Amino acid sequence: QVQLVESGGGLVQPGGSLRLSCAVSGSRSGDDTIAWFRLAPREEREGVAYISKNDRTTTYAASVKGRFTISKDNAKSTVDLQMNNLQTEDTAVYCCAGDSGIPLPHLSAQQYQTWGQGTQVTVSS
Repeated sequence: QVQLVESGGGLVQPGGSLRLSCAVSGSRSGDDTIAWFRLAPREEREGVAYISKNDRTTTYAASVKGRFTISKDNAKSTVDLQMNNLQTEDTAVYCCAGDSGIPLPHLSAQQYQTWGQGTQVTVSS
């Protein structure tokens, strides 16, 4: 059973950066596709970033493209989300999700089997 645990959230000023980490356990490195989602108050859950099992394919939501970068650290069994130039509209609970297949569309929440508990990101001055 794959387990996902997020860390790295916090409070940051607009224009600042945070790095989120999703620790993957119960799975061999590379066995699962991982994506990051976020849920803001009064908003629908939004797929943010996706990375394929072999690291060759990444997909980003238009709202974060050019600011966020998803990456894998196979030695640490983590999938990280580097978030730069954060804006107030990025405030949300960020969750990582995993699937043993290849979810299509990549950022469709319904396609993912396993979810972490989430970590709060607050962007405020």
